[in-house]
Amino acid sequence: MDPKEIVKLVESEKINFIDLKVVDIWGRWRHVTLARTNFSEKTFHEGVGFDASNLGYANVTNSDMILIPDPETFFIEEYDNEKVLSIICDVYDAQTKLPCPYDPRTILKSTLKLIDNVADKVFMGPEYEFHILEDVKYNVSTNEISLYVDSSEGFWNAGKSGEYFIGKKRGYHRIPPFDTLMEIRNKIVEKLLEYGIPVKYHHHEVGSCQVEIELNFVDALKAADYTLLVKHVARNIAHKLGYIVTFMPKPLYDEAGNGMHVHQFLVKNGKNIFDGNEVYNLSKTALNYIAGLLKHANSVMAFSNPSTNSYRRLVPGFEAPTNAVFALANRTAAIRIPAYVKDPAKRRIEFRTIDATCNPYLAFSAMILAGIDGIKKNLDPTVEGFGPFEGDAYNQTIMPLAANLEEACKALLDDNSYLTTFPEELLTHWANAKIKEARSINSIPHPAEFEYYFDA
Repeated sequence: MDPKEIVKLVESEKINFIDLKVVDIWGRWRHVTLARTNFSEKTFHEGVGFDASNLGYANVTNSDMILIPDPETFFIEEYDNEKVLSIICDVYDAQTKLPCPYDPRTILKSTLKLIDNVADKVFMGPEYEFHILEDVKYNVSTNEISLYVDSSEGFWNAGKSGEYFIGKKRGYHRIPPFDTLMEIRNKIVEKLLEYGIPVKYHHHEVGSCQVEIELNFVDALKAADYTLLVKHVARNIAHKLGYIVTFMPKPLYDEAGNGMHVHQFLVKNGKNIFDGNEVYNLSKTALNYIAGLLKHANSVMAFSNPSTNSYRRLVPGFEAPTNAVFALANRTAAIRIPAYVKDPAKRRIEFRTIDATCNPYLAFSAMILAGIDGIKKNLDPTVEGFGPFEGDAYNQTIMPLAANLEEACKALLDDNSYLTTFPEELLTHWANAKIKEARSINSIPHPAEFEYYFDA
């Protein structure tokens, strides 16, 4: 929408507050709220100044940046019966007036512009898996390390809830009354549809109190914007209904974890260039893309799986990949080719490693650039040893993925030349900060260690 039309909308709807949302380096939304009297068409050109050092991608000696709203991203929220117009912003340098090269959203925009000789559009269809809980308590201190989560739907509450509970790892596509979370999913999806987000479907997932919402295909920038909006809506609606939402990859021991599988394909001149006559009806371009993504998979994982908790999900036995291979209809592979897709226009690959602790702008950029590097170098996934793989990859070590966050970050420091839209300082800062984070978490004694080693 034109900025002039947005200003008219604010006036006609008597909206008193305009919320400017911006992503920090770690993938969380921050915001500043303008009064209507301080909002005009000039806001879309002159922006609003802020301290970017608190967002993680500027130092305190040069931290003055400007938020410029993107008029294509506005949506109307409601807080305490008060309408609020929200807009996603890009970050600009206060002195040069140019887009900030460290801004994650700018990096994804630059990535999509850089590859326009290969593809006009990158289409993505993310799957959002998350847990809806009723109680969460945790504490880490010198003399106490504790975690407690609860849900009336949990199999551990069978003695209280009687017949209608989800059995252990038996939640996939269950129906009410066993599925107790349909109402909250409906409310989340209703709001997403109101915001124009193309939801494909929602359902109960394998684990207790675990659910999924999947989107239809949108371009990569919208997919990243929508990822933050889905998390925002899910959390706020859950909060109103007395629930707590987490997108953590592995919040429950010995239960299915939360991935954020991303289906993707490239379009050039209106044609899906992943469709072809090679293996699995893929094109040579698609196979090149697969080879590039798998060849750089470990360094991509520094962005796509940027938490220590990510690697508690990537273990055998939970439909999560541990090897950098591709396969047809195989959920143990890092890249799955959906067997049910018959429409050439929707021919695609699914990257199953990624999870929602990522900053989607950085993770999607890294994914795309890795794949494009494979296309540019004409890499063959079979020659590289990535498959096609048939069988269960859980019990085999073929092309092992990074086993922990520190390993992924060291891979990023060694293998980053393909990340041409990422400033070098950002890559170094990200890797070093995440290594420090991993070492800090690894220094905390684990309760299970008392079980194994207390009497040593």
